[in-house]
Amino acid sequence: MLRIILQIIGVLVLLLGLTLITLRIDNRNADGPSILFPGGALVSGDLHSGPEPNWSFTDDVFTIELQLENPLSSRRIFIMESADKVYVPSGYMRSTLGRLWKDWAFQADEGDGLAVARINGVRYERQLVRVTGESIIAGVANKLAQKYSGGATPETIAQIEKSVADGDTWIFEMAPRGNSR
Repeated sequence: MLRIILQIIGVLVLLLGLTLITLRIDNRNADGPSILFPGGALVSGDLHSGPEPNWSFTDDVFTIELQLENPLSSRRIFIMESADKVYVPSGYMRSTLGRLWKDWAFQADEGDGLAVARINGVRYERQLVRVTGESIIAGVANKLAQKYSGGATPETIAQIEKSVADGDTWIFEMAPRGNSR
């Protein structure tokens, strides 16, 4: 009887694994990511042209779709505006899980950082530039705490700043394309 139960559990685990692999492969070429899986190129939506927008509208946006151009892959990610610039974070960077799950951040940092962000249906061509300056991080940490940590208490802001300083969290500016790296 135990053998039959173990066989049934094994078949169910195998089916679940195959289903997840199939969904991930199927989503590779989709117009953007799903909730669980990375997607392909962001192709729908108007392409922004003209002057830099006032990024404060992102205070009301919880996540955006962010696509790297090399390698071509998109995902959902947090966004923060600070000092008229826009930033995206990547956490868990020193963990094994982070190395697997956050490969986009390593690729952006090691490559050219060319990206496309889709926010409220509008696509913005950007260049991801990792930032570490304390004055920049202080403003971004404040916004990150306000938006995603339930409030910008001094303790929460200090914890985020320490996480960035320790290399556990990386912050990227989504700079206009053509800015030097």
